[in-house]
Amino acid sequence: MSSEQAPAEPAKSIRAVFDAADVDGYLHVRELDGDGEVEYQGDAPVVLASVFKIPIALEYARQAADGRLDRAGRHLVTDADREGDGIGTDGCRHDVEMSARDLTHMMMTMSDNAATDVMLRLVGRENVRATLDELGCRDTSVTGCKELFASVMLDLGIDPTAADAQEKMAALTPDQCRGLRVRDPERTASTTPREITKLLAAIWRDEAGPAEACAEVREIMGRQIWPHRLSSAFGDEIRVSGKTGTLWGVRNEAGVVEYPDGKRYAVGVFLRSESMGFRLPRADAAIGLAARTAIDHLRG
Repeated sequence: MSSEQAPAEPAKSIRAVFDAADVDGYLHVRELDGDGEVEYQGDAPVVLASVFKIPIALEYARQAADGRLDRAGRHLVTDADREGDGIGTDGCRHDVEMSARDLTHMMMTMSDNAATDVMLRLVGRENVRATLDELGCRDTSVTGCKELFASVMLDLGIDPTAADAQEKMAALTPDQCRGLRVRDPERTASTTPREITKLLAAIWRDEAGPAEACAEVREIMGRQIWPHRLSSAFGDEIRVSGKTGTLWGVRNEAGVVEYPDGKRYAVGVFLRSESMGFRLPRADAAIGLAARTAIDHLRG
C-alpha cells in the first residue's frame, strides 16, 4: 500500500514509540519483494551522520566489480586521516596499511572514520555523487569525516591544532551542541528516510550496480557489530544488515531485515533527541521497536 493509503494505526503506534523514547522520529519501511510501505515523516530531510558511508561502500564495490579498483590493493591510513580518539584505524597511534576491501569492512562494520576518508578519497567523491544521481537518490549527499568534524571545530571557535582542543570538545555544553551545522540537514550530509530505503532496495535487488557489487555490499553490511539499535527488536533467526549513524542528539540506522520465510524489508529510522549524550539506550532501542512495529504491520 502507498503511504497515502496507509491507515493511521501504524503511524500512531510508531509515534507512540518515539514519544516514549522522548525523540523526534522519521521512518520509512518498504517491502523489497512487494509494494507495501509504512512511513512516519518519511519525506522529511534528515541528517545522515555515518549512514552516508553506505553510498561510499557501494561505489567501492561497483569499481571493484568493474575492475577499476583492486580490492587487495594496499592503502596507508596516516595521522592525516585520523582524529586520534575514534574506533578502528581512527584510534590507532601509528600508520596502518590495509586493503581497500578491509578498509571498507572497517568503515561499515564499526564505523571507522579514518578508513572512511581513505575510501572516499580512493573512489572519488564525484563518482559517489554520480552513482547516487544515476540511482535517483538526488537528495542524498556524503561528506568526509575529518571535514565534518572540522566544521564542528569551526562552529565552536576551537583551534583543532591546539593542545587543549580535545579537552574543549569533551566539555561541550548541550546549548553549544544544538547549534552545530552537523545537526542541520540543510548544512550537512543528508537524505530522506524514503530515499535511503530506495537505495537499500536497489542494493538488495541487484539494481544498484553489477550483481557482484551489490552482493559484496550486502555481505559487508551483514557484519555490522552494533546490536543495540535496529537489530535489538529481532531474534537471531532474522537477519539484520545495517549501518548506524551517531552525532550530538542524532541517532540513526538504515538497513535491511530478512525473515526466514524469505520476505525482506528495507528500513530507515532517523531520530533527533534533546539530549546531547552519547549513551541514549531508550532512543537506541526505539529504532528497533519502531522498525518492528512497521514490519509487523506489513506482515499483517
